[in-house]
Amino acid sequence: MSEIKFINGGVCAPQGFTANGIRVGIKASRKINDTALVYSEVPCNAAGVFTQNKVQSESVKLAKKHLADGKAQAAIEISGNANTCTGAQGAENALRMAKAAAKVLGIKCQDVITYSTGVIGAQFDVTKVEDNIQLLKDGLNKKGNEEARLAIMTTDTHYKECALEFEVGGKVCRMGTMCKGSGMIHINMGTMLSFITTDCAISSKMLDKALHSSILGTYNCVSVDGDTSTNDTLTIMANGLAGNKEITEEDSDYQTFLSALNKLNTIMAKKIAADGEGATRLVECNVNGAKDVETARALAKEIICSSLVKAAMFGADANFGRILCAMGYSGLDFNPDTTSIWFTSKTDSKRYFEDYEDFQVHGENSVQVYKDGVPLEFDEELAKKVMSEEAVEILVECKDGNASGTAWGCDLTYDYVKINGDYRT
Repeated sequence: MSEIKFINGGVCAPQGFTANGIRVGIKASRKINDTALVYSEVPCNAAGVFTQNKVQSESVKLAKKHLADGKAQAAIEISGNANTCTGAQGAENALRMAKAAAKVLGIKCQDVITYSTGVIGAQFDVTKVEDNIQLLKDGLNKKGNEEARLAIMTTDTHYKECALEFEVGGKVCRMGTMCKGSGMIHINMGTMLSFITTDCAISSKMLDKALHSSILGTYNCVSVDGDTSTNDTLTIMANGLAGNKEITEEDSDYQTFLSALNKLNTIMAKKIAADGEGATRLVECNVNGAKDVETARALAKEIICSSLVKAAMFGADANFGRILCAMGYSGLDFNPDTTSIWFTSKTDSKRYFEDYEDFQVHGENSVQVYKDGVPLEFDEELAKKVMSEEAVEILVECKDGNASGTAWGCDLTYDYVKINGDYRT
């Protein structure tokens, strides 16, 4: 399989893609860019995955409609307003936003994907987008990812992007992404917006298949606070400019493409978990020895979703009973009498927002606290040290099979309540 290399450029890394971000004043108190545009110089095959919340943003509804034909050429996003629970006016605003972008780009309105994030239940002044759309378009460039990645942030403390290259059919292909996500993040994605671009040639059908496959072990394995957002939007556009033979079936080229997509989405999932609202540490839970992958992932999710586990992580308290409790009420099949638990961490984990290849939790420090259903005597000071790092692993070893699964979350802190106690005002 082709070697995957990390490169710079985010969504602009693939051939034919440009981006930009500006501030138009969607939310008066916001001081940074609030509107982003991503554009391909040629039409793309495209696919998307959206929130499973029954209450959905008007931007989500329109994006789903526009992606129904598996085609797109641009994506426009606003931050500061979710455009959710806004009725007919909100629907009209989303459409006007798409039409404005389509007009200045000279493309069809239905080829524009709409995104929005921010406060639910408030109308936004779409004229602010319309009045500034020419400025947004005129600023499109190959380094525009730097402005766009800021425009999509809300309570995020770090921008989140990644890009890589791989080889398909003897052609070098590139894939880039940017995403936002910090709060209202749960297993069925979260208040996360993710733009993925690639110059690999792949059919809309296979693009959709790859995207839905990839999220199962990446974005759908992240939880910050247990709330599934109304605005989750994850899309991918493929313009084919790399010149490889189009991927139309599940062959070796497809597997190479899926491997690159999985690596990209895994990195972004970790970045979202690490930047959870108020969080002080990334928590990765690995469950090994489960009867199947679905059970392993589900157990890991239950653990990282537990408020008591998250609180213990904040206090650096090796309270493994909370982990077993979460596994026990999951209703999943495992044997607690043959289960073992460790806490591990990596001392140089502060690099995880910038260094993709070292974005790992497993490391030098480790303490086992439970073995084959029996609690162990362990060094509390060592456990405190291990759990005080910025990236901590909960490692669970079962003896029910050979399958493994991973989920990512963060600790629950006082600042999470502060951030969300007055979010609207």
